[in-house]
Amino acid sequence: MPVDQSALDAVALSRAEYDLLVQQLGREPNEVELGMFGSLWSEHCGYKNSKPLLKLFPSGGDHILTKVGAENAGAIDIGDGLCVVMKVESHNHPSAIEPYQGAATGVGGIVRDIFAMGAYPIAILDSLRFGPPDDPQNRYLFDGVVGGIGGYGNCLGIPTVGGEVVFAEAYNGNPLVNAMCVGVAETKKLLSAKAQGEGSVLLLAGSDTGRDGIHGASGLASRTDPEARFEEMRPAVQVGNPFMEKLLMEACYELASEHGDWIVGLQDLGAAGLTSSVVECCAKGGAGAILDLDNVPRREAGMTPYEVMLSESQERMLIIAKKEHVDDVRSLFHHWELHCEPIGVVTAGRDVVIQSRGEEVARVPFDIATEPPQYRRNGVRPQELTELNTFDLGSLADTATADATDTLLKLLARPNIASKRGVFRRYDHQVLNNTVVPPGGDAAVIRVPGTNKAIAVSTDCNGRLCYLDPYAGGAIAVAESARNVVCTGATPVAVTDCLNFGNPEKLDVYYTLEQAVRGISEACLVFGTPVVSGNVSLFNETAGRPVYPTPVIGMLGILDDASKALRSAFEGAGRPVFLVGAALEQSPETLAGSEYLEAVHGKVAGLPRLNLEAERRLHQLILRAHAEGLLASAHDCSDGGLAVAVAESAVLGNQGFEGSATFAGRLDAALFGEGQGRIVVSLNGGAEARLADLAQESGVTVSRLGSTVAGDGFTLGPISSNLAAIREAYESLV
Repeated sequence: MPVDQSALDAVALSRAEYDLLVQQLGREPNEVELGMFGSLWSEHCGYKNSKPLLKLFPSGGDHILTKVGAENAGAIDIGDGLCVVMKVESHNHPSAIEPYQGAATGVGGIVRDIFAMGAYPIAILDSLRFGPPDDPQNRYLFDGVVGGIGGYGNCLGIPTVGGEVVFAEAYNGNPLVNAMCVGVAETKKLLSAKAQGEGSVLLLAGSDTGRDGIHGASGLASRTDPEARFEEMRPAVQVGNPFMEKLLMEACYELASEHGDWIVGLQDLGAAGLTSSVVECCAKGGAGAILDLDNVPRREAGMTPYEVMLSESQERMLIIAKKEHVDDVRSLFHHWELHCEPIGVVTAGRDVVIQSRGEEVARVPFDIATEPPQYRRNGVRPQELTELNTFDLGSLADTATADATDTLLKLLARPNIASKRGVFRRYDHQVLNNTVVPPGGDAAVIRVPGTNKAIAVSTDCNGRLCYLDPYAGGAIAVAESARNVVCTGATPVAVTDCLNFGNPEKLDVYYTLEQAVRGISEACLVFGTPVVSGNVSLFNETAGRPVYPTPVIGMLGILDDASKALRSAFEGAGRPVFLVGAALEQSPETLAGSEYLEAVHGKVAGLPRLNLEAERRLHQLILRAHAEGLLASAHDCSDGGLAVAVAESAVLGNQGFEGSATFAGRLDAALFGEGQGRIVVSLNGGAEARLADLAQESGVTVSRLGSTVAGDGFTLGPISSNLAAIREAYESLV
């Protein structure tokens, strides 16, 4: 019988995809199989619109231990027999419906990806986007998401150490909630998510299975249907239990670190629940499986096989145990007061067979299920960009000549620039006692337990710049994230990314996705920072209008000595302060996509630009100067430009500043333009001459800005204020 269109809509399969499925199976799928294929062929699980583009990313390197996409997260060798495991993922659509649980379970899911690799999670970061905070609905979403991140992460005992919070009208009704987690493991004890060895036993550990999260991957995350999403899709949002996750995390880490020889593989149950975890493990191991759903612990009566297979109930792990160690594994999880029940066995062949009440209810070949159709489109450049990119920024009035001080204070109070202390004080960022540089600076620094080393981590993306030029915007996201890591003294080594875009079936949206991927790829090649893991979140739209293209970049940097981490704050009077990377005078073109342009002129326009080679030389110069002990602080110039960067360093260190630089040309561009490749540094005593020599060798421009001074005065060119006024503006976001 022909399948009803409503049944296809429920699992987000097109008629053409269904016909292809029937052709490959050689028969019509039954209801359970249709639900399973719908999830596995969804964008969220199958990456059918993005996988061809993701192949453009550089992903290899001598210190990279995993193949991108092959495991739950990416692993990077940091020496001493240790590796860092990291990944960033989205939970956008669930957070738009139930902000607290959507954000909380987003944290839970990314943490499970880390300990599924055998690593112990040591830090969480979050990258968030909302509509303007003066709108009650946006404020509701903002408060709920921040509460969910803090509530879940704090209960796990993992520090939330950094991230970003951005507000723009483009995110009205469709917030972006991206969570990143990093962990540390012994390299030799890394685990894989695979099912191998005929007779190996599939064990399901953790929470009981309920009806929450059904169609989360297919119906919620992989289509654009906002009206239905907020009503009929509400049950697709998962409900989290962080205390259960804490037990599961400790049990899995004990299993990996002390008894890894008991098991073949370990996999979390995230999107599509049992369906994706079992089928994908079988595909990676090249084996089949038989599941008996009667053995799946459940918390609701009368659940059908369809519901059991597609439930996205949280805090569950799939363990593929060697048959001779099944009792050992179960005993370990029972010690942690967790269910650990055998639900199936690994078989030869390619079929995952689902049984219930003694009958076969589904038979899914893993090779068909994990190879959905892929779409490669010819994107079309959005027509609106022509007018926006060619707008004459030089024709705008230079308001900085009238009152630069007022403009600075106005920018500091902007939600995108103002201190996020009101957000991160709700997170425990010191638990585990490894946080060296806490939230509030350019990047967080976390000590690697048991060593002198540390890692620096940052998440970055400027959606306005990606909107104006997705290629340049993608490259700038990588450059800024690397620059932030460099400002702590760490060497950037690897990237994880989360690509947040609208409906890829629209050719203008597809164009922005492809161009952003190409920009990211070029920047990663220049900086030597391969992409080791990531996530794609598409169909982010409200009323047919996509969010800004937002390819969030999570950057990892390595410091050999944690005690030498740099900070953003000025410390002590009498230190010379320099701008490194560009001349003081800036052209009007640097106002493109800037906070100043939107705040003062009400425009998002221009054409952002980046010189990757100049950026690379800047990074190398800063790292070399720091290695020689020249730098007392370093702070990236980004949102708000030079004046905001200097003001932030002053207020963060409670240190006055007296400017001595003379600014020629347009003041608004020099003070508030957002030209790339610039870092504000303060120096240790006697370091000026050596910095000048290094800069000349590197071909990097260095300009003196002034000096730190006692008291609370603040001057920079025409700007004259004090730390009290700056702090009042900077801490205005509650």
